[in-house]
Amino acid sequence: MRLSKTRLSEIESLREDAIDTSEIPELDDDFWENTQRIVPENYLQIEHEILEWFKEHEQNYHVRINKVLRAHMEAHQ
Repeated sequence: MRLSKTRLSEIESLREDAIDTSEIPELDDDFWENTQRIVPENYLQIEHEILEWFKEHEQNYHVRINKVLRAHMEAHQ
């Protein structure tokens, strides 16, 4: 689900005590001791500044990033 910039700004401006967490159970030490980080096989970490540049310049930035990577790959085959 994508959030509009307006909605995201509204959420970010909420005070901590204004957020209702009554239906969310507390996570105890047992939970944290048994967690595992799962990274999807196709996970790619992109530097923050690069991702922000694409987001600012491309509406479908993820599609453009793939096109740039594919062109680079094809140029080096």
